[in-house]
Amino acid sequence: MQLKAKGINFKYKDDKYILKDIDFTIDSGEVVGLIAPSGFGKTTLAKILAGYEKPQSGTVTIDGKKLSKKGYSPVQLIFQHPEKSVNPKWKMDKILKEAFEPSKELLEDMGIKKEWLNRWPSELSGGELQRFCVVRALSPETKFLIADEMTTMLDAITQAQIWNVVLEHVKKYNIGLIVISHEKALVNRICDRIVDLTEFKELSSNIE
Repeated sequence: MQLKAKGINFKYKDDKYILKDIDFTIDSGEVVGLIAPSGFGKTTLAKILAGYEKPQSGTVTIDGKKLSKKGYSPVQLIFQHPEKSVNPKWKMDKILKEAFEPSKELLEDMGIKKEWLNRWPSELSGGELQRFCVVRALSPETKFLIADEMTTMLDAITQAQIWNVVLEHVKKYNIGLIVISHEKALVNRICDRIVDLTEFKELSSNIE
């Protein structure tokens, strides 16, 4: 299975183009790093790939078919700030089961405590809330996962735990993973290849 963006051009209203003639592909089971300084459109491209934004021109397809606007999206995007990704009026159990009902094992692996399920988002820390957002994106229907600075705001122990679970899950279920991060060590360690959006070129598996 392949997620493919072809000829993507995007700008906000009358501004200059953030993305210009961008082609991007990722195959099932592949881990691809997407790097660039702030302002070069990494998050915008992620939103386009996941169907949150529509480009002025260009297409996004999975195995040649356009993404459906209905139902669960096979391309899931995990944002940097989890509090912006959940309904503050829902308790965590409802938020979690909106997409699917995760296994007890997955919740335990992610370090989600049973008592958290009955809490409101405002009652959890950023790290606790992000664990829920990650699990919610790991539905059996997910074919491609985009981690946009997923653990940047978290402590080192929480970062390691979340990444270990995600990497194990995508390997087990042959999910394509796009890693957007400023952390060069992380990108070098886990990615099969790296795409530099500033010059739109593919690099080797290591960046300095």
